[in-house]
Amino acid sequence: MVKEIVRDVFFLRQKAIKATKDDLYIGQDLRDTLKANREACVGMAANMIGYNKAIIIVNMGLVDVVMYNPKITSQKNPYKAVEGCLSLMGQRETTRYKDITVEYFDESFVKHKNNYSGYIAQIIQHECNHLDGIII
Repeated sequence: MVKEIVRDVFFLRQKAIKATKDDLYIGQDLRDTLKANREACVGMAANMIGYNKAIIIVNMGLVDVVMYNPKITSQKNPYKAVEGCLSLMGQRETTRYKDITVEYFDESFVKHKNNYSGYIAQIIQHECNHLDGIII
């Protein structure tokens, strides 16, 4: 289901609660909402659509990947980036890392550990910040 984008900074600053198998439906809501906002968005965190759960979705080119309980376990090569967010007006400068390693569960709740770099890594970092209540 396409959900409305949350702009309430108080809600967005809350740390996300760990996701469980009972939260798998949120992944579909993230897919639907990302698709509806495709022209202005490449990733989302569950809190952006009203769920305080540790779930993100990232557009990786040809496929949108939903990550449950993602955790960045390694980050290398910092750089300055300017980012926007559907939940906020304008753009802001932030520090990102070119290379990251992420552990997460997929939609079958199978654990993965993958390395990402460049723009995909930047998107993942932005969405994981949302899960920690950090907004740019």
